Formats: sequence, C-alpha cells, structure tokens
Amino acid sequence: MTNREEQLQMAAAKWERLTIANDQMFSMVMENNEICLELLQRIFPELAIKQVTRTAIQKQVNAPLDARTVRFDVYLQDDQQRTYIVEMQVANHNNLPYRLRYYLEQADHNILSPGDSYDKLKHYPTFIVFFCDFDYYQKGRSKYRFEWRCTDDCQLAAGTGQQLIVFNAKATNFRDNIKLQGVLKLMHNQVIAGDPLVSQIVDEMNRIKQDPGRRRLFMKYELDLMDARSEGLAEGKAHQQAEDIKLTAKLLHNLGIAKSEILRSLSDTYQLSSTEAEHYLKLVE
Repeated sequence: MTNREEQLQMAAAKWERLTIANDQMFSMVMENNEICLELLQRIFPELAIKQVTRTAIQKQVNAPLDARTVRFDVYLQDDQQRTYIVEMQVANHNNLPYRLRYYLEQADHNILSPGDSYDKLKHYPTFIVFFCDFDYYQKGRSKYRFEWRCTDDCQLAAGTGQQLIVFNAKATNFRDNIKLQGVLKLMHNQVIAGDPLVSQIVDEMNRIKQDPGRRRLFMKYELDLMDARSEGLAEGKAHQQAEDIKLTAKLLHNLGIAKSEILRSLSDTYQLSSTEAEHYLKLVE
C-alpha cells in the first residue's frame, strides 16, 4: 500500500468518526436553519427569537488588512438584527477570555462601516457563544454568561448590547441549563433519547456523511493538510541539516584545518557536492 493510499484511508476513517464536536461538522450541521433556530431559542429563551434570517459558516470578517483575521464557525442573524457567533472549541489553549474579547471586537467590524455613527451598534446586539469541551473557569457550571456591569452595582449594566456565553461539556450538573444538556452530551457522542434537537442533529450528521460531495471536500481538505505538514517537516529537517553543516564548517575552520580538508570532510559527511561544500565554508570564513 502506498503512502497516499494510507492517507486516503486515514482521511476516510476520520470522516466516519466525525462528531458534532468537530468544528467542520458543527458548521455543516448549522447550515440547517431549523437546527440553528432551535439551538438559539434554547440558549436565549428570553429573546423570543422567531426566525434566523442569515447564516454563514466559516465566515471571515472584514478586519483591517494589518489585523489578525478570524473565521467564525457559525455567523447568524435573527429577525431583530441581533448577531450570534457560535463556536465549537475542543482544545483548551488557556486563552479563552482573550479570544472572546477579540471575537467581540471583530464582530463589530462586520457591522460598522467607515463613516457610520456609533449609535448604529445599539440596533445590533451581539452574542458570542462558545461550546467548550473543557471547564475553563473551573466552577463546574454547565453555562457561564458574562456581560459588562458596574463593579460597585451589579444591577447596573453598561448597556453595550454584548454578551458572552460559554458552555462546558465537562459539566455533570445541569440544574440551570437542562435544555442544552443533550447537545453538550452529544459533544462526547452520547445520545440522550427523547430530545428532538439531539435527534435532528444526529439525523443531519448522518445525512451529511452520506453526501459524496461533502465527503470529497473533506477528504481533499485533510489530504492538503497532510501534504502541508509533510512539507513543513521536510523544510524543518532541511533547515536543521543546513545549520549542522554550518556549525561543522565553523568548528573546523576555527581549528585551523586546511581548506581542502574541510571541503573533503563536509562532502563526505553530508554527501555534498564540491560547490555546496564551498558555499557552506564561505558562510563561516
């Protein structure tokens, strides 16, 4: 079996193992507006969301050219012009608060255009939602909800129209968030019977996995990723070898070894041509 055949088998097996915790699968599932609407309604029952009017997956915002760009897994807007950015985050990189902060800032780039008044933002409340497979805040809660409030009077909100919601799939107590328990359990591939949203998500994942077009795109993405990693490793090895050759040449030169002996030593040790050996020696002379 060739290396390429092995890579194809690995990519195909990964496709079959994908769960909702995979950001690509999550994004594809969230293309279904019915699922999006039900999920948002469960997260924000107080908002009385009636309709999802815009859905974009893997959306890149219009940030300044010299700024770091991000891709939102899922970008949604409802019938009241409220914006929701929903992310699936499995790995804990110990920087969640700062990522949340940057996402809030990037979201506003997509709302305000040059010359717009800041007042425009009051018509576009923004909600950042992260489904995490770790408990960053270490309080055991299934949901953490944040907004700007006065430190001297917690009843006084800053009124920015922004909220951050972080779900913890590692939680074991769902007393305050029972409607999302099924979705969080599904991140660990545990299917809770009797939850219509969970059933709908599972059916959608099965439909996606049976779609040859989706499978083909995923396979290409995975193979391209494997190729990039292989090229990176090869470049890294080549760079390390070049550093080793330069170090050897420098040591021999500093010891006062004759030039002809250094060139012969470099050629024999590293299988270099005479021209290549001379090139490395010139770098240290």
